Amino acid sequence: MSQHLTARRRPLMSHATRTHLAALARPFFAMMLASGLGFVTGPASAGKPIDPANMDTSVKPGDDFYHYANGGWLKNTPIPASESRWGAFSEVLDRNQQVLHGILEEAAKKTDAPKGSAWQMVGDFYASAMDSAKAEADGTKPLDDEFKRIAAIQTVADLQDEIARAQGMGARVPFALFAGQDAKHSTDVVVNISQAGLSLPDRDYYTKQDDAAKKLRDQYVAHVTKMLTLAGDDATTAAAEAQTILGIETQLANASLTRVQRRDPEASYHKMTFDSLGTITPAIQWGRIYDGMGIADRGPLVLGQPEFIKQVNAMMTSVPVADWRVYLRWHLLDNAAAWLSSAFVDEDFDFGGHILNGTTEKRPRWKRSLQLVDGSIGDALGQLYVEKTFGPEAKARARKMVDNLRAELRDRIQNLEWMSAETKTQALRKLDAFQVKVGYTDKWKDYSTVTIDRGPAILNALRAGQFEYKRNLAKLGKPVDRTEWGMTPPTVNAYYNPRMNEIVFPAGILQPPFFDAQADDAVNYGGIGAVIGHEMTHGFDDQGRKSDADGNLKDWWTPADAEKYNVRSKLVETQYDGYVAIDTLHVNGKLTLGENTADLGGLSVAYGALQKALKGKPRTKIDGFTPEQRFFLSFAQIWRNNARPEAVRLRIATDPHSPGMFRCNGPLSNMAEFEAAFGLKDTDPMMRPLAERAKLWSDADARPGEVWSPRGRVDDERAGRSKPRPFALVRDRWLVLSPTPATSGGTCVTLPYLNRKTLALRSARLARTRTT
Repeated sequence: MSQHLTARRRPLMSHATRTHLAALARPFFAMMLASGLGFVTGPASAGKPIDPANMDTSVKPGDDFYHYANGGWLKNTPIPASESRWGAFSEVLDRNQQVLHGILEEAAKKTDAPKGSAWQMVGDFYASAMDSAKAEADGTKPLDDEFKRIAAIQTVADLQDEIARAQGMGARVPFALFAGQDAKHSTDVVVNISQAGLSLPDRDYYTKQDDAAKKLRDQYVAHVTKMLTLAGDDATTAAAEAQTILGIETQLANASLTRVQRRDPEASYHKMTFDSLGTITPAIQWGRIYDGMGIADRGPLVLGQPEFIKQVNAMMTSVPVADWRVYLRWHLLDNAAAWLSSAFVDEDFDFGGHILNGTTEKRPRWKRSLQLVDGSIGDALGQLYVEKTFGPEAKARARKMVDNLRAELRDRIQNLEWMSAETKTQALRKLDAFQVKVGYTDKWKDYSTVTIDRGPAILNALRAGQFEYKRNLAKLGKPVDRTEWGMTPPTVNAYYNPRMNEIVFPAGILQPPFFDAQADDAVNYGGIGAVIGHEMTHGFDDQGRKSDADGNLKDWWTPADAEKYNVRSKLVETQYDGYVAIDTLHVNGKLTLGENTADLGGLSVAYGALQKALKGKPRTKIDGFTPEQRFFLSFAQIWRNNARPEAVRLRIATDPHSPGMFRCNGPLSNMAEFEAAFGLKDTDPMMRPLAERAKLWSDADARPGEVWSPRGRVDDERAGRSKPRPFALVRDRWLVLSPTPATSGGTCVTLPYLNRKTLALRSARLARTRTT
């Protein structure tokens, strides 16, 4: 889902395959930025990679690095009225949308394009979405057939037939049923069933009892009432139906796992036979639902949340069929509202855009149409996109950086003192098995069986949803397709998928400020390098480490190593729990743990890879900044972001990613390398006491002026020396001696990577020291 869609807005119909991959994948940014950025030359690469005008040098880097690096930009960049937040991602997204807009406009003019071609499908779909006059005249007429089917439901059997039909269009009501990998047998594709069926962004919106939550529910009921009134119900009936919908969704929410609970992959894995499913849910005729969806397979399946599906089973008899009709009708209307007449569009925006996100204007119709096309037939649009924008040089350079970061992570794993040889062997096997995808798929989806025309856009979207769902179910019983992508080429994001053990970087992420072909290594390693490192370390975070090299949910850690990891990651959780996002609302350290550890690990690995890339090269200052300083400035600028209060509150409740300020300052507060790069002190506000610093993929503990280890030698690569340099024990710490201590005059000497085992701590600062 796009950052720029309203937070509650799902795709018109939840395309099953992409939804399933999204549930597994660990994206770098908060939402899938459909219609992302691309590798384009020209304006996107213009300007300085590190622009001093975007900084605020009145802020000391040791006080608040996020505002030091981004303060100028934050002060001078207002949030557009149509957006809930605006940042570096937004800027590249906006630039890229201009490119996509040109493609769409060109496609729409090709009225003679061969039927079934990418140009025809993209052009006709976009033209239909842009036809506001037709949408205004049609109202809800395009949905009449679906409304009639729902109105005809009289029995529980009828209800389950309609649920099967809704699933077949990608509508996840009241649960989600799709084909997906068996988490513990990743080569097998089986039926997966999981919790779903809610309209609000999260189950907590239904369960919390504070004043803000109650007010939001009242606003939701008013919104549903207004929408049903627009659909033809009288005000009294609509108000009663809105309460019915809230009641059904509240029951589903109460039985749903929280987002934190769902972070444990074991909590959502319950494999059983088809008959066993029927035993625990006797009121649901699964054979009828399977048949209605065209599923012949009656083999083992994976049930995500048993208590949830038991609740749905109970509701099949406790909730009147008439209430279920209201619920299904609402979900159809809610999903379609943005593509109906203006009254529906306006009301949909008022709740989803304004109340939930704080925006005051709708996005331009062409941008909304772009997102609909990308979300429905993304490979067709992506195919046209890469033909025009994505060059092979970007792909080659990105792959080279991936290789460099993989090598650095390999070295770090091998040198970890806290990890046993047994666990290291499995970790390195998994690292070596990473499948890397860059740019775009080598196998485009074939949409030739989908009817796309210039009729109602809503019908194009429904047909695309049906196609995608059939394509998903066709995977049952077949080998896993490891070439498939979970994001379209223009997406501004990246992800790690534990089932595939793959890291994926769409073309969209390969553009400034993440990647700039004209920039120095420091800038690119601080940008796309940190992104690559982030996704790699996801393979070993609190979730990713529970899957092996083949993608199977399996505990391959020794109990002792797992406990050591948990102790270290608990420190990260505690750190982020302490951050206040807005007012008295804190970041949820448990919810954001995986992303926070990936941010820290990824940045550390990227820094190490940069040092290797700079070996033997002159360390030239640019605009007065050393390569190390430019690396950290580059990292900081990708997180610059202004957000509306409503968007911040929603993000804290639903998003596993921390707000941008903490994604910047959080990792840096743990890094001695950052401290050394800017000449900071332990007592500076940015830096944590040594005992409180989190160290997951490094044993480095030193701080400026103090390099310590129980044993070891120094390999001063930067000075080109292979001869070990002397060290001495001073005040219970091992200190590397300057080669010319008598003449150093208190200046600091920067050394390469040193850890406890090898006495190789990166960028440790050495001051003049008296020894005896």
